[in-house]
Amino acid sequence: MRLLRNVFRRKVRSILTILGIVIGVFALIAMGSMAEKLTLLVDGGIEYYKDKAIVSEGGGMAFMASPMSKDRIKEVESIDGVKVAQAEINMLLEDLEAVNFGQPPMIVGTDLRGQEYESFEITFAKGRDLKEGDHKKVIVGSDLVNKLDAKVGKRIKIRGEKFEVIGILEKTLTGPDLTVVMSLADAQELYHKTLPDVLRKELKAEDLVTGITAFVDEDHDPDKVAKTIGKEIEGLSAMGPKAFQDQIGSAVGVFSAIITLIGLVALMVGGLSVVNTMSMSIAERTKEIGIRKAIGASSFKIIRQFLMESGVIGIIGGLIGLGLGIAFTSVANAAGNESGTALFLVTPRLAISAVLFALILGIIGGFFPAWRASRLNPVEALRYE
Repeated sequence: MRLLRNVFRRKVRSILTILGIVIGVFALIAMGSMAEKLTLLVDGGIEYYKDKAIVSEGGGMAFMASPMSKDRIKEVESIDGVKVAQAEINMLLEDLEAVNFGQPPMIVGTDLRGQEYESFEITFAKGRDLKEGDHKKVIVGSDLVNKLDAKVGKRIKIRGEKFEVIGILEKTLTGPDLTVVMSLADAQELYHKTLPDVLRKELKAEDLVTGITAFVDEDHDPDKVAKTIGKEIEGLSAMGPKAFQDQIGSAVGVFSAIITLIGLVALMVGGLSVVNTMSMSIAERTKEIGIRKAIGASSFKIIRQFLMESGVIGIIGGLIGLGLGIAFTSVANAAGNESGTALFLVTPRLAISAVLFALILGIIGGFFPAWRASRLNPVEALRYE
């Protein structure tokens, strides 16, 4: 209690100092939770790609890929090391109307040829997986349940067409959470309608795919198989796990580092206010310090006292900032869930790091004033006015 009384001797000043820490921790939680979400998405992608080569025409990826003929599966399967090639349609669930900082909601259509070879484990909260012959049936990712008002057995609208929900995925915190999965034939019909009139007249829906997933034999390197596909099949490019990590992982890593750094800078600015507050506190308590030193208090005890006070400021600000950050990200995610755009993820690692950083920053901010206090001459301190 004495420690808290010392901290709040000047209530307004102490509250303003704590507010500086609160704002910094809040910014770190908000920015850091976005970085955590992006990192998990990339980690999920790396796990998914670890035993595959993703083939496209013209080097495009996902919804940016160019349409190509389904017949090219035969060419991919002719490459040494490819067990089976799976035709896929990847497209946006709806046209983007604004900048999306995470993965946009997607539609994935698959012919299921590689289903038995899939190593990326996905479990169902309700319902079942797609099977051969399913028509106008979909599986819905966990983050799209509210957006689509999806329930097993209910019919929902996907790009103007009605589909029956047969399964809802467990939350993975990765790409599948924002995905609607359907048969290749159903996705081909939807994709065909999005093409410009000129292309739509020339191309048949049943011939179209946007990508091919090549499942690679266990004794072959997916990256080497991907290079072979790009080299030996004209017009196609392929990406293995290393290429995904280099291209996507590195870019997201830089972006995550930048937004986390912004949060850290905000927190460090708050830390500077601790230096100011502790310096003023020591100036006001110079006589008290002189009396304590005159009756035998060591320099270590003086330093410890003021470091504990600055540490309390840091921990109070850190905990309040953490609470506000969690509240903000929860509300933002709840609002985003309605549109399938939950951008934030407060992990235990982030929460503990933010509070510890606030505590350490408070202690560091109070160290110089505390050291200066310990160096005061008792006689001069007692004469201080």
